[in-house]
Amino acid sequence: MDILNAFVVFANFVLLPALTYGAQLALGALGATLIHGILRFSNFAHGDTMAFGTAITILATWVLQAMGVSIAPLPTALLAMPAGIAATILVVLATDRMVYRHYRVRKVSSVTLVMASLGVMFVMGGLVRTVIGVDDRQFADGARFVFTAAQFREWTGLTETLALRSAQVVTLVTTAIAVIWLQWFLKKTRTGKSMRAFSDNENLALLSGINPERVVVIVWILSATLATLAGVLYGLDKSFRPITYFQLLLPIFAAAVVGGLGNPLGAVVGGFVVAFSEVFVTYGFKKVVAYLLPAGLQPDGLLQLLSTDYKIAVSFTVLVLVLLLKPTGIFGGKSS
Repeated sequence: MDILNAFVVFANFVLLPALTYGAQLALGALGATLIHGILRFSNFAHGDTMAFGTAITILATWVLQAMGVSIAPLPTALLAMPAGIAATILVVLATDRMVYRHYRVRKVSSVTLVMASLGVMFVMGGLVRTVIGVDDRQFADGARFVFTAAQFREWTGLTETLALRSAQVVTLVTTAIAVIWLQWFLKKTRTGKSMRAFSDNENLALLSGINPERVVVIVWILSATLATLAGVLYGLDKSFRPITYFQLLLPIFAAAVVGGLGNPLGAVVGGFVVAFSEVFVTYGFKKVVAYLLPAGLQPDGLLQLLSTDYKIAVSFTVLVLVLLLKPTGIFGGKSS
């Protein structure tokens, strides 16, 4: 039995990837759950909003790189991210004014707003493809690793190796800062308390003098910021391709539903639940188990429940199970 090598394999191929992916889903789910909790509809354009913010950030990154601007060893994209956030905020505010506000004033059902968001999704997706194309974009520069597999082996002398990528650290640190700040903003500031009051009881909030249009603007600003953060961090960790962000929509909404739609803390927990579910089910545990069992009991198969091609099916299964067993999610959000 070799517990240390088993843990290193587990950490390298399950723990770190799931934590990183979970952080990215958590940020995406936070933006989606804010819109659902306060504006009361599921925004299907959220994935393409992430793609748009990331695309603008990539373009700004290329401009900075051409000018010789860098913050090495960190990726230049972090320096370009404010441009992506600002552009995304302008686009979503313009979209709200041209599309959603029309329906909101008429107090239509949430289903109508959802259908409107589908139209916005297609327009936003087309805009992203026009701006940056459909190909994969690698835009991570600076130091690629905090430490490499060779360095880890030299330090520990273990058979198995572990590499910690810079994008993973940036993702986890940025997500922690964003989540802590958002919790503080919602609970401690006057604006955050107004948003929570508006979410709990719109009529009572209006009687208290809360300006609903101001609340709407702040929600879109926060959602656009979180969407851009999630999109850029996902792109830095993997790569940028517009269709990928459309495909992220299901895991993001699964995360929001698992935690409880409208509950920010639930969105964070849900992101990690969905991410670990996907990675656990699609990873082959043969090597991990081989280190834990005697030589004569080595497994023959991969010990993999599903191929990685079925990751999206895992998200869908988690979503369906939660809707069947606990429709309001782990933390009891608004009705799903």
